[in-house]
Amino acid sequence: MPNIVLFSGSSHQGLSQRVADRLGLELGKVVAKKFSNQETSVEIGQSVRGEDVYIIQSGCGDINDNLMELLIMINACKIASSCRVTAVIPCFPYACQDRKDKTGDGRAPITAKLVANMLSVAGADHIITMDLHASQIQGFFDIPLDNLFAEPAILQWIRENVPEWRSCIIVSPDAGGARRVTSIADRLNVEFALIHKDRKVGQGDRMVLVGDVKGRVAILVDDMADTCGTICHAADQLVSAGATKVYAIVTHGVFSGPAIDRINAAPFEAVVATNTIPQEDRMKQCSKIQVLDISMILAEAIRRTHNGESVSYLFSHVPL
Repeated sequence: MPNIVLFSGSSHQGLSQRVADRLGLELGKVVAKKFSNQETSVEIGQSVRGEDVYIIQSGCGDINDNLMELLIMINACKIASSCRVTAVIPCFPYACQDRKDKTGDGRAPITAKLVANMLSVAGADHIITMDLHASQIQGFFDIPLDNLFAEPAILQWIRENVPEWRSCIIVSPDAGGARRVTSIADRLNVEFALIHKDRKVGQGDRMVLVGDVKGRVAILVDDMADTCGTICHAADQLVSAGATKVYAIVTHGVFSGPAIDRINAAPFEAVVATNTIPQEDRMKQCSKIQVLDISMILAEAIRRTHNGESVSYLFSHVPL
């Protein structure tokens, strides 16, 4: 592909290399470092004049440092006369802070909107991301945004790795994920269930299972797992309700704080996370964690965007 340059930020170079290999490209020359006062410095080591630039940087690890690095890289390419700069952000940072908390006093920030403004001001012309925590974040941008879905890869993994998938049940660990699990259940032609958090004054949270999982393999599906309290409680609830096996599949496996200990103690057969966030270190700490590669989806989105083709095919298919 002519007139295209692919750069990698420092948050997830393994994923960037997979995308580059898939496209038959070499990653562009860039050096990111910190001065002794902790300011971020980025040096673009090649010409980008007139080029279609793609910068891959995921919102994980040292999120604030990686976000600042991305903003500087976008701006560096923009003022070096690149024709278009696309930020490829597999895991969008601050996506959970997408609205004012209804229990707050009105002074809560909407930080996802702030991040959107920062990306636009830095000079980004286009954003590619995956499984936004809330779809309304797309409306925070005045530039084009493609929100890709891990669903096709999740369906493929279920069919290839769950022998009993034809009689399984897809479960959402909270009511907010109902649309996600119904879509997956419809495409597998199986039933779905959800777990509702019932908050009563003075009684704390009570998890109520809506659906029948007795004697079935239950597959929990969510977009993000951070401290894993919700999915681990959900797994216990499913086993108590008679599920024979419990799997969990998440797009963004943050796995912070006590997450690894909770997963090790929970009754999961496997916890599958895509590689929007690097998982190598966590896989060493927990044998239940498996990785689902989505680099081919990102690579195909980049190829189609560069060539001016539609990306809607990727909403329902995994590229061969």
